[in-house]
Amino acid sequence: MNRILTIAGSDSGGGAGIQADIKTASSLGCYSTSAITALTAQNTRGVYDVFPVSPQFVVEQIERILDDIGTDAIKIGMLHSAEIIEAVARCLRRFEGIPIVLDPVMVSQSGNPLLESDAVWALREYLFPQCTLITPNLHEARELVGDRSPEESAKLILSMGPKAVLLKGGHGNPSTHPQATDYLVEEHRSAYFSAPWIETKNTHGTGCTLSAAIAVYLAQDYELFEAVSHGKKYLNQALQKGSKMEIGQGSGPLCHHWRILCES
Repeated sequence: MNRILTIAGSDSGGGAGIQADIKTASSLGCYSTSAITALTAQNTRGVYDVFPVSPQFVVEQIERILDDIGTDAIKIGMLHSAEIIEAVARCLRRFEGIPIVLDPVMVSQSGNPLLESDAVWALREYLFPQCTLITPNLHEARELVGDRSPEESAKLILSMGPKAVLLKGGHGNPSTHPQATDYLVEEHRSAYFSAPWIETKNTHGTGCTLSAAIAVYLAQDYELFEAVSHGKKYLNQALQKGSKMEIGQGSGPLCHHWRILCES
């Protein structure tokens, strides 16, 4: 059975973070292990508190998993601090050759900061050069390289060391763009992935879910372009099937298990 290790924060509301990653991996037939970087007190209305795990304990979780169970791909989400980022990067150098998908989580959907302000440089310096793919949204790209076009932003982030960048357009404006468009750029090629906007308030955890799905497909030996394409299709169905769910009073979760529900 293919394996995926997710290194991210815990979402007590179950819609994003470690919880979303495990649901995604399970629904796609992959065995999921986890290293938790922070505990959050949150629900569909927002993040109320963050309790970071010590860098040493984050590393111990990773090492215990990889020294025994191993993994076929790694997904990285919320890392919270420069100290955790540096510790994770140093640890993962021991395990070269494993695909790494990094979702540079900086701010929650409700606007709460999830990455300390002095930690952005640590992402660029320590982790970007080790990554197979980085998946920033438009706001995160602006934080990394300033206010530029999606194509310029993706190429500038690519120059920071990762093998590929997927700039997500789901935080764009539906009134000015008829479709949500993501832009994938590698060293020698690029591609657009477009899909109609889905009318739903249940969008909590979209970034976590997409990056986890891509990591799962990489673990299953799909080439990067195919992994992104399949990951996008999975996310779109999770959004569509989850659009009618009523969980919580704010931005609800996706339907991660739509494949299981449809097949049953």
